[in-house]
Amino acid sequence: MSLLRVRNLQVNYGASQALFGVELDVAEGEVVALLGRNGMGKTTTIHALCRMIPSVGEVVFAGKNLLGMPSHRAANLGLGLVPEGRRCFGPLSVTENLVAAARPGDWDLSSVFNMFPRLKDRKTQLAGSLSGGEQQMLAIGRALMTNPRLLLLDEATEGLAPVVRNEIWAAIRSLKQNKGLSIILVDKSLREMASVADRAVILERGKSVWTGQMADLTEDRAARYLGV
Repeated sequence: MSLLRVRNLQVNYGASQALFGVELDVAEGEVVALLGRNGMGKTTTIHALCRMIPSVGEVVFAGKNLLGMPSHRAANLGLGLVPEGRRCFGPLSVTENLVAAARPGDWDLSSVFNMFPRLKDRKTQLAGSLSGGEQQMLAIGRALMTNPRLLLLDEATEGLAPVVRNEIWAAIRSLKQNKGLSIILVDKSLREMASVADRAVILERGKSVWTGQMADLTEDRAARYLGV
């Protein structure tokens, strides 16, 4: 049984249609890569799943229909978002950013600091003064503090230095291997995605055009759907 089931997801921005029929499933403990060229609807899909924008179609999470549900109720069901651009609360400290989102569960300050020791070293520092990589760690930690059943990571390594990217990917692999967390992952690095994702869904012009095991995403398919 799928933790998340999406069928014929459609989104309009005013008179312009952005999604024309996105379909995907995520099982418990599964990592699904959401792929596509720029502007093909990946972030719009993430926003629709988190109920940040209106949509039509079928979106069922943990047995509950999310359509028409406000975003805070969807989050309370167990959707944890790491948004593109990090969006940390700059005037708040690292600790304040984390506890602001906290819900009861295994993830607490201690477990987040264990995953990202840099955050512990900077726990009293204002989020706005952190480096880009540290802010990304904070954004992931903040989402984990909600104790989600499904973590949605939108471009979590974009624009980061290689050493920090490696730390983020190591954390994502740990979440899968040691925590069994379900994840939807948007990123541009196919090599790194292949090391963690079980399956892939490719979007083209706002529609799902290919779904399969990550191992079945051949170079020819990648060139066809993801190449410049």
